[in-house]
Amino acid sequence: MTNNELLEILKTRFEANMNRHKDIEWAKVQEKLEANTDKLRSLSEMERTGGEPDVIGQNEDTGEYIFCDCSSETPKGRRTICYDRKGEELRKKKGVYPEGNAIDLADAMGIEILDEEQYRKLQALGEFDIKTSSWIKTPSDIRQLGGAIFADCRYGHVFVYHNSAHSFYSSRAFRGLLRV
Repeated sequence: MTNNELLEILKTRFEANMNRHKDIEWAKVQEKLEANTDKLRSLSEMERTGGEPDVIGQNEDTGEYIFCDCSSETPKGRRTICYDRKGEELRKKKGVYPEGNAIDLADAMGIEILDEEQYRKLQALGEFDIKTSSWIKTPSDIRQLGGAIFADCRYGHVFVYHNSAHSFYSSRAFRGLLRV
């Protein structure tokens, strides 16, 4: 997809979901995007993997616009993955091969995995992950013990759970965030 095609998709989504970014003008967002082609590459990857990125806010201190995966369910193109490389390698030693891992995929895409606070803020903009779940940034003390955390929305509430970092499911991926 060309940068112009991507910008048109992003503009259409932006205009259809004004509740996610009150008081933000698309023209200013587009101006920043056109000046940061590396960010467009990241957004293109978010779009290609099913994330449906959209602006969800602006950092008042830096002026950066914050894009986040806003697909109703966790992005399809990132599912069946472990939390991190260590978890993925452990799984491979057992002869089971996940599609990768959330940390490395996010790094390759140039985006951040949402932490719990960011995930909860996203959920305030709508209900996401009502049938799926998303890995979220795991505190180091939990990860050192072999665990990782994920979240979803059920019954109108956000739930944060734990799992082994080497687990993977066809209904779990991760949501990313990009600052532009």
